[in-house]
Amino acid sequence: MTGETVLIAAFSGRALAQSARRAGYLPLVADGYGDADTKESAVAFECVPEFVTTGITHKALHAALAKLSAAASRPPIGLVLGAGFEDHPGLVAALEKTFTLLGNSAPVIERCKDPGRFFYTLAKLGIPHPQTQVEAPAELDGWPDRWLEKRIGGSGGRHIRHTTAASRSGKNLYFQRKVLGDAISVLGIVSAAGDAFAFSRQSASPHLSQPYRYGGATGPLTLDEDLEARLIDTALTVAREFDLVGLVSFDFVINGDEALLIEVNPRPGATLDVFDDATGTLFSAHIAACTGDNPAELLQRQWDPPAARSAAYLYADRGPLVVNRTEWPEWVMDRPPPGTRIAARNPLLTVAAEAQTPDAAEHLCAERLGQMQTMLYDSAEK
Repeated sequence: MTGETVLIAAFSGRALAQSARRAGYLPLVADGYGDADTKESAVAFECVPEFVTTGITHKALHAALAKLSAAASRPPIGLVLGAGFEDHPGLVAALEKTFTLLGNSAPVIERCKDPGRFFYTLAKLGIPHPQTQVEAPAELDGWPDRWLEKRIGGSGGRHIRHTTAASRSGKNLYFQRKVLGDAISVLGIVSAAGDAFAFSRQSASPHLSQPYRYGGATGPLTLDEDLEARLIDTALTVAREFDLVGLVSFDFVINGDEALLIEVNPRPGATLDVFDDATGTLFSAHIAACTGDNPAELLQRQWDPPAARSAAYLYADRGPLVVNRTEWPEWVMDRPPPGTRIAARNPLLTVAAEAQTPDAAEHLCAERLGQMQTMLYDSAEK
């Protein structure tokens, strides 16, 4: 047990807080949801609703983090950022002036999320990727689904749309030619001292207005040796070129023999729920990478991920509802407190399942999604 305090800020800080707690840290968490299991894992918690409503501001977040720091039993070792900051490098830069950032800096985030700079660099390095541009395509080849419209810095897939003749270029948008294939995500723990990688497949939870909404992930995967080597080589090349550090995810589409890099998320991602173990080794490895230690040695000595695990989001697709008091199964995460109002199509919770194979874990996870949807909506109707 380290007993050290650490600040965490994210849309949802639950996964990071739980991993930190398993690793022996004392998490001080600011997030936008205030789920019951997040509060249970945190030694101190501040809800910042702007994260998921009007948009996070430096004033609101800084005030929450300052309050958490002041209440800590000992000075926090630093600040770990989860999802929610990819489109706010200026906010990250402001936070760096006050807090020790345990993760990628504002300039690194900006370089990774600036589509013009990022994909130009990939082309220069000879890394395969879909055709990408910041201007709306002049020709749609007669089909509206040949190009995708994405928000710069967006996460969770809810911002992705099919490009149509009505699409317009904008400072917050870029356009990427749609590529068919298998979505494979590479979780990397990268550092100057050593690296490690794990592989998962991603699935969508499409809705009519959000066809590429993130559904979940399943792993660890065993890949063809040649494909695995190419994915690792690409991840290492990108990590070195962009000075990445700590937990990072690299998202690919595998199209035949071609592995196309779609994007890089320079922060801990959703697959933390898939790959972490009972002692929070991934959080410990992230801290080690960000403080100059060798995370690969820690992972080789300690990391014990499940044989196969799947984690998936449940959305309020049957309509808005108020969550009633309930007894949650142990495999449910991101548990909204009783009385929480969930708007239609917003995330409700996360479910997980373990099995001996990835296919079996994914199948069990899908069953549990159906169980929870029925339970929640039946309870709300009563």
